[in-house]
Amino acid sequence: MAFTISLAIIIITCVVSVTSFNNETRMGDLSMWPYMVKEKNQYYRFVTSGLVHADFMHLGFNMFTLYFFGNFIESAFTAVFNSKAYYLLFYVLALILSDVPTFLKHRNNYRYQTIGASGAVSAVVFAAILFQPWARIYVFFFPLPAILYGVIYLGYTIYMSRSQAHSGINHDAHLWGAVFGLLFPLIFEPKIGIHFVNQLLNGL
Repeated sequence: MAFTISLAIIIITCVVSVTSFNNETRMGDLSMWPYMVKEKNQYYRFVTSGLVHADFMHLGFNMFTLYFFGNFIESAFTAVFNSKAYYLLFYVLALILSDVPTFLKHRNNYRYQTIGASGAVSAVVFAAILFQPWARIYVFFFPLPAILYGVIYLGYTIYMSRSQAHSGINHDAHLWGAVFGLLFPLIFEPKIGIHFVNQLLNGL
């Protein structure tokens, strides 16, 4: 496999995450901590929080997903925009913007912290759905059309983000990452929307 931006992101994220598993100080320093962003202007947390994960399962799920979908989106963006820089911009902006609603909601809550690249990974998955809505996605070994998976995923994240129960998972980041993944390609190249609709209709 050729060395890609996706692979570089995976390697960096794995190194930082694994070396932070048993280091609570580093985990706290890198996490998305809305209160500290507001009080200390630590805006770097919007990016660094995507480099740390709770455990190997959390890290593995995000990185395996990024491995399977990231290279496709990187290639698609390179073909459409003639530059890999768009993919890097896309990933970094997804990390930042998917956490903005979390920051606004919890900026006065000293105890709230969150970690993980789930917002950016969700953006990558939903960008892939935009390019290939009828591609097969395997969920617990069961194949689902990408577009159906997207509808179920969005419905679930909206429900969970509005739920009063605290699960420890930042569903807001999942939701807004997914929305960003759909909007970013359309902003730069609206014709992708026409391509999406044509594929959607042809697959019915």
